[in-house]
Amino acid sequence: MAKKSRAGNIRTTIFAHVGEFKKATILTPTCMIGEVIMEMIIPLMMASIIDKGVSAGNMNHILSVGGWMFLAAAAGLAFGLGGAFFGARASAGLARNLRKAEFEHIQRFSFANIDHFGVSGLITRLTTDVTNIQNAFQMILRIGFRAPASLLIAITMALIISPRLTCIYLIAVVILALFLSVVLRKASAYFREVFSRYDDLNASVQENVSAIRVVKSFVREDYENDKFRKAVGSLYKAFLRAEKLIVSSMPVMMGSIYVCILLLSWFGAKMITVGDLTTGELMSLLTYCMTILMNLMMISVLFVMFTMSEASMNRIAEVLSEKISLTNPEHPDLTVPDGSIRFEHVTFSYSENAEKPVLDDINLEIRSGETIGIIGGTGSSKSSLVNLIPRLYDVSQGSVCVGGKDVRSYDLDTLRREVAVVLQKNVLFSGTVLENLRWGNPEATEEECMEACRLTLADEFIRNRPEGYQTYIEQGGTNVSGGQRQRLCIARALLKKPKILILDDSTSAVDTATDAKIQQALREKIPDTTRLIIAQRISSVEHADRIIVLEEGRVNGIGTHEELLRTNEIYRDVYESQIKGSGDFDKGGEQ
Repeated sequence: MAKKSRAGNIRTTIFAHVGEFKKATILTPTCMIGEVIMEMIIPLMMASIIDKGVSAGNMNHILSVGGWMFLAAAAGLAFGLGGAFFGARASAGLARNLRKAEFEHIQRFSFANIDHFGVSGLITRLTTDVTNIQNAFQMILRIGFRAPASLLIAITMALIISPRLTCIYLIAVVILALFLSVVLRKASAYFREVFSRYDDLNASVQENVSAIRVVKSFVREDYENDKFRKAVGSLYKAFLRAEKLIVSSMPVMMGSIYVCILLLSWFGAKMITVGDLTTGELMSLLTYCMTILMNLMMISVLFVMFTMSEASMNRIAEVLSEKISLTNPEHPDLTVPDGSIRFEHVTFSYSENAEKPVLDDINLEIRSGETIGIIGGTGSSKSSLVNLIPRLYDVSQGSVCVGGKDVRSYDLDTLRREVAVVLQKNVLFSGTVLENLRWGNPEATEEECMEACRLTLADEFIRNRPEGYQTYIEQGGTNVSGGQRQRLCIARALLKKPKILILDDSTSAVDTATDAKIQQALREKIPDTTRLIIAQRISSVEHADRIIVLEEGRVNGIGTHEELLRTNEIYRDVYESQIKGSGDFDKGGEQ
């Protein structure tokens, strides 16, 4: 019962998104039933023409009934076209609404929610899974109503004409229904397996395309081709197993149809000779026989589609019902007073089952307007520390306060508008330079955009381009260098006019002199903004008000450049190694 209830809830979740297309959803089966009624009337008219017109030589009867047949056929055609139109509208509308609902829900996901599904899994759910539901929904509205209605009406008509002969294909229907139920039950397991293979395939494509430069530079095309071939092969095998089962039922279906036709012809001919049946009635029975068995075949195809779509419905319902791990409080704060930051006994893990926390008992007090440098080796959790400030993740224990208030008390949009984060691998989007800059502030004037670019030393290389600020940026910023991309991303963040600016190793791709100029410009032009600078180069942070040294998720030291040179061995070793030009933070004091 629980399983059926869950399946019902999933379908309700999906079909609740029919929305404004309810009218088309109702009109589709209405038109299909109208088409079936017209089709079922035509064999009776044909029988009348044969028995009362052709056999009796009554031309008036032939013309009269023939006219009504033409009108019935025209009406059936109109109903069929209406069903096709409304069915396409309803299914395409459902697909549109599902994609919209999924995408909007995903936009509210925290990083933890996204990690749960994986990027390739979300892409599959937005594309392939929705398409499967769209196709199945259209078939349900059309075939799902047409085939059963046609089947029942055909059986009823056949029983009216000759109950004895109708028993022939009623027996065939029962046998075929049992056979198909076994086939479809086995095939459904294979179809469920197919969609996990789609995730693997999408992951392979996404990884390859996004890292195509690395693939080519390492001459790994053959390796990637082999990996993709395996993913495609796995998907092919899963589909093939299911399709083999489905195809195996077709000869059985066709054989049943032919056997029924032969038996009807044999026994029908005998009944005609003794006067228990007319020729026209036998013709009608043969037509109904074909209708019954063909509709049974259509119902079997419908079950296949529904089985495939059911797996897709489960996957989409998982996304739509995913509980977002970061939400606004009941009465959120809508203003951030200043850029002060406080960490109070903060412990953080990405997983509840992690053996060791990523951050362990962090205590920090940062005044508004301070410039704070953060350095540490790879894996010291520098990025994890700053990700807690805009509440990209929630702490496991303790609290993070911004402007004197716990970040969990703020409206998320309000908090994130006041905290600008520039990552080492920040992304530019397809569009002009100005369009990318205005991600930081949609209302920014062109002069404000230029001023932000002058601060980050991006203005010069932009003006050297023929189109200047109208230069088109390819997706991901592939037509600009790494250093140019980072400077554009910093300018974009400055346009937010944030109270807190986090630079997460975001000048790693620029030379030391340019880095120093950018840091000086930020100190002079936005003195009231709290700046957190994560860096590997000590030269990027030595002029900070204070520098935090992280080691394995703990604060190893904190102080000014001069204080740390005197008191912190890790900082001193790295500084000396970098002065000699042979080391960075990860290498420590090694030569």
